[in-house]
Amino acid sequence: MPADLAVIGLGHLGLPLVQAAVAAGIDTVGYDTDPRPCAELRAGRTPVEGSLTASEIRRMLSGGFRPTTSAAELGRVRTAVICAPTPLGPDRTVGLTALGDAARALAARLRPHTTVLLESAVPPGTTENFLRPLLEEGSGLVAGRDFHLACSPSRLDPGNRTHTYASTPKVIGGLTSACTESAAAFYGRLTDKVVRARGPREAEMTKVLETNFRHVNIALVNEMAVACHDLGIDLWDVIRCAETKPFGFQPFRPGPGVGGHGVPVDPGCLPYSSRTPGHPLRMVSLAQEINDRMPSYVIQRCATLLNEHGKSVRGARVLLLGVTYKPDSADQEAAPAREIATRLMDMGAQIGYHDPHVLDWRVRELPVPRADSLYEAAAAADLTVLLQQHRTYDLQGLAVKAQLLLDTRGATPAGAAHRL
Repeated sequence: MPADLAVIGLGHLGLPLVQAAVAAGIDTVGYDTDPRPCAELRAGRTPVEGSLTASEIRRMLSGGFRPTTSAAELGRVRTAVICAPTPLGPDRTVGLTALGDAARALAARLRPHTTVLLESAVPPGTTENFLRPLLEEGSGLVAGRDFHLACSPSRLDPGNRTHTYASTPKVIGGLTSACTESAAAFYGRLTDKVVRARGPREAEMTKVLETNFRHVNIALVNEMAVACHDLGIDLWDVIRCAETKPFGFQPFRPGPGVGGHGVPVDPGCLPYSSRTPGHPLRMVSLAQEINDRMPSYVIQRCATLLNEHGKSVRGARVLLLGVTYKPDSADQEAAPAREIATRLMDMGAQIGYHDPHVLDWRVRELPVPRADSLYEAAAAADLTVLLQQHRTYDLQGLAVKAQLLLDTRGATPAGAAHRL
């Protein structure tokens, strides 16, 4: 049965789009080359940690959503949105393998007048220099003439109840003005506001700028955290004072490291031959270096605190609180908790954890003991480290129970714990 929309890639990008489309009454099919997400979804379960709840999945299915591994479905839709994952590789370049697979599957079945949209996070030029040739070669059609092609990078903030899919403006850059308008007509059914970029590269670069803005500012405040600790200055009080300035300042807060799906991208590091000329973004590279150092700094602070209380890391019982990358979510994507746990284990510490959203946590494929009673575990641990401030944590009560508490988020009352 034909559908209005095909969402290609049923991961952390695709599922919220499906949810928004079904809620708007759009007949939607979801395609993924991996059979596991489709099987999980058909069973009413979410295949992605920290994504939609089981009840939300069931509502989507009852609303007509059809997950499938049959690529034939892609040739029967008016609009196809590619939400393939684009992870960073060891060399810090964006991996386009899944995007290429999605493009080839769609191209073989692409019909004239279809609108093809790209939501994956990619370096500027990817829509025109990578996606477009695959679609044209596989279909025999010409983008901008036979089918519409545009980029509209995802702006999701999982778990954010204020800025929802509908209330977050969508940036759209089409290959032609007609492509842009076709994309705008589609997204106008899902969001309150559509912002038209000059073209695909401007839309792609918007995502790069937004992600790097966050990354660079987190690096700045992480450096400030280290400097303020060395100088005996309360950074959290400094931030509280600075954020009263009504212009020229936006507060960011330090932490044990940077996680999440939005990764910093240097457009000088394109994963294909036609690389961007000019110099790399040195500030982005430096920010990456600074943020990558934060787990090591947390380990250093742990060792110092234990030593000051007559204990060594070797043999110490360390309880890690909150192992996800953001509060009130089960999503562990690139969270610093695993690296911190690994390093502490290498130093001989006995690691345990507590997280209300993560019932099973593994480091090096080995299960980490989960604390059933938070207060009892904190009282028994030589050191408790708050890595993520989930809403359910009573931090004042925790500070009273814990033998020694290191707060990497500045979430505990002033003077109740050692802060990063």
